[in-house]
Formats: sequence, structure tokens, C-alpha cells
Amino acid sequence: MISKKAKRILIAISICLLIGFIGSVATQSSVQTWYPTLAKPFFTPPNWLFAPVWTILYIVMGIAAGLVWDGGFYHKWVKTALYHFGFQLLLNASWSIFFFGLQLVLPALLIIIGLFILLLFTFKWFKVVNNTAAYLLIPYILWVIYAAALNFEIWRLN
Repeated sequence: MISKKAKRILIAISICLLIGFIGSVATQSSVQTWYPTLAKPFFTPPNWLFAPVWTILYIVMGIAAGLVWDGGFYHKWVKTALYHFGFQLLLNASWSIFFFGLQLVLPALLIIIGLFILLLFTFKWFKVVNNTAAYLLIPYILWVIYAAALNFEIWRLN
């Protein structure tokens, strides 16, 4: 029998991967057409790197959210942490939609800045509930900083 904690982690991973799938649908619309035509900074990674990195990040994010959820959704701090997490997931998906789907680089930059700020709050609230969950968000936070730098440079260069 699977534990309640394991179920919560699996559900949270599934939700994160679903958000990732939504973002990938928006990305596919222009990753082979519009995106290659943009001037990009020297630190742009190869296109093949994005899918595995994001997949790993979504899985780790789901584990983190599941660990927080395991603290009991009835608890005020758990609810607060998960609300922040949910809102940052919405910004995460909207970034892909704006950047790749709509090809709106500046609005995407504003979204990713908002995402970063919300991630810092999410980290803070995760830390209140579960230190491990908070620390699991660090690779995601670092990747968002990197993605924001890429977004900024693409906006600046184009």
C-alpha cells in the first residue's frame, strides 16, 4: 500500500508535469521557427537541454510541494506555502505562453521577474513548513534566474 505522503508527492509531481506539458505545447509552436531567428547571448544553452532540465525541475518541484502538503493542508502555513507554489506555477506556464506562444519577449520578461519574486516567497513559506522542501526549490530558483537573464538578453538584442 502506498503511503499518504507518497500519494501526495505523486499528485504534486503530476500537477507540475502537467504545467510543464502546457508550457511545452506553447514552446513547440515557435521553437523551430521564430526562436532560431532571434539574436541570442553567448550563454544560451543548446535547445536539446531545455526539455530534460525542465522535466527534472518539475519532478523536484513536485517532490517539494508534496513534502509541504504532507504537513497537512488544514494548517495555515501549509496552505500559505501551497498557495504561493500554485501561483508561481501559473506564472511559470504563462511565461512559456507569452515568450514562445505569443512571441512577446518584454511581457515574458516581466512575468519571469514576477515569477522569481514569487519563488522567493514560496521558498520562505516552504522553509517554514519543511526545510528539505525549501532546499529542493533552489535548483529551480537558480534556473529561473538564468532563464530571466536569457530573456533579458534576448529582449535587449532584438
